[in-house]
Formats: sequence, structure tokens, C-alpha cells
Amino acid sequence: MNEIVTEIANRVGISPELAEKALGMMLGFLQREAADGPVAEMIEKIPGATELVAQFNGEGSSNGGLLGGLMSALGGGGIMGLGQQLMSEGLGMSEITSLAKETIAIAKEHAGEEVVDQVVASVPGLSQFV
Repeated sequence: MNEIVTEIANRVGISPELAEKALGMMLGFLQREAADGPVAEMIEKIPGATELVAQFNGEGSSNGGLLGGLMSALGGGGIMGLGQQLMSEGLGMSEITSLAKETIAIAKEHAGEEVVDQVVASVPGLSQFV
């Protein structure tokens, strides 16, 4: 996973530590929001992804404080909630978009285009970011 994290960090232009956390948060989001079968297969096939999800899945899940609670109450969770949590980690919109595209590209390398396309299609609004 270190090679994947380093590759993503270099492509996006962020620190490997931030890339690791953001990748774990993104994969955790997909695990919660995407169709169970395809996302489980995708995460299983990316080396080290299961561990990243376990490490960072709690972050970004529902502990967004007052603002996070309000966003969820107003229906602003989902992809927008993830974006807000990544911004709170110091990422800008262009970095988040690049990170999402790189994450999907890496996932396709390891799990195959068909599986990843099923994952993306099962999450409302995700396709416009990747």
C-alpha cells in the first residue's frame, strides 16, 4: 500500500501521510455507500486497502461535530459530506478531485474496470467527480 499511497501523493501533490488518510477515508466512504458486492471485491483486490479502511473508516463516518450533524440532518451527507471532511483535513477542491480520480484509476488497475464502474454507478453523484 505504501507504493500506492506514495504514487497518489506524488500525482496529487500532497504529503504521503495526508494521501494515506484521505485514501482511507475515501475507501471507507465507498465501503459504506456503494453496492456491497462490488465494493467488497474492489477493496479486497487493492493491496493494503482493507487495513487503510480499518484505520481511517471511523474518520469521516459521522463524527463531524455540530456542522456534520446539521449536514446529515439536512441530507448533506454522502459525497458532499465526504468532500467537507476532506477539506477539513486541508485539501482543496482540485486536490480532492485529483485524489478521487487517482483512487479510481488505482482501483481499476487492481480490481478491473467492470467492478469499479459498478461501485461508482452505485454511489449517487460520484460519477461527476471521477
